[in-house]
Amino acid sequence: MRTSSQIPALPTLIVHGGAWAIPPEMADDHQRGVANALATGYAILKKGGTATDAVEAAVTVLEDDPTFDAGRGSFLTSEGRVQLDALLMDGATLRAGGVACVEHLRNPIQAARLVLDKSPHIYFVGRGAEAFAASHGMPLIENQELVLDRERIRLAEAQSRLARGLADITFSGALAEDDKSPETAVQSFLSHDTVGAVALDQFGNLAAGTSTGGTLNKAPGRVGDSSLIGCGCYADNHSAAVSLTGWGEPIMKLVLGKWATDRVAQGTSPELAAQQAIDYLFQRLGGHGGIILLGPDGRFGLAHNTPGMAWGIGNSDGLRTGLTV
Repeated sequence: MRTSSQIPALPTLIVHGGAWAIPPEMADDHQRGVANALATGYAILKKGGTATDAVEAAVTVLEDDPTFDAGRGSFLTSEGRVQLDALLMDGATLRAGGVACVEHLRNPIQAARLVLDKSPHIYFVGRGAEAFAASHGMPLIENQELVLDRERIRLAEAQSRLARGLADITFSGALAEDDKSPETAVQSFLSHDTVGAVALDQFGNLAAGTSTGGTLNKAPGRVGDSSLIGCGCYADNHSAAVSLTGWGEPIMKLVLGKWATDRVAQGTSPELAAQQAIDYLFQRLGGHGGIILLGPDGRFGLAHNTPGMAWGIGNSDGLRTGLTV
């Protein structure tokens, strides 16, 4: 029960549209898409809605926007199909819902919400995830509804490069052990990647969500960090809410989302903890990506070591977006 001495938390929402080398000709689409997601999610918070509702709504907007690697327009697997992963986590209860390798759902973040709300389990994959979502009213679609010609071309180009013995220049490729400099890595970031949101509502509760189509030309069945608790997504009212984007395998090895929220719980500001997390990712494993991190007092941090990341923030100062290219 809230007492009169408790000050309601100011609603805050942060969204990201992926950390990568965003081409200048795509910059406006990224900023516009992030702005739409921010406006949709923050309107829910302003009306007294929950952090979980706001995160789900914001990520849904990003999944529906073919600009991003989530939902329709995602990267294709090596077999030319879209496979989607998503996680939604409630910081008040530590309840979470995750789905992975789904091919017949338009909005995996909504399926993750159903798992969170309707199941004693936390994680469903593949056909089991689709069957669970369908049993609770989500329509199943043909996979080709998620596939864009743009991505067919990207896949063909990537596979052609590999067939000719050229380097893999997506996040799924590893840099040479003797050349992990940021300068060299910048040349390799030709993949768009992952969307996410974190929110703090008027009740002082945190939530986080992350959704992705994974990496270009990934092996069917591959699951990255985005839908794994503590890796690409985490929320706990006692520490912070986080969503990550980038090369998933290093993020998983470091359980980087939990690493960052633990730093906030220990007294580090979210601004500093976000930068420390990205520094740690690169120093330890040569990894690259981006992070949004939100504390229970409304303080936040954003960081990335890729050439660009689209982001948006909504709080008592208004709505604002940014993009580095």
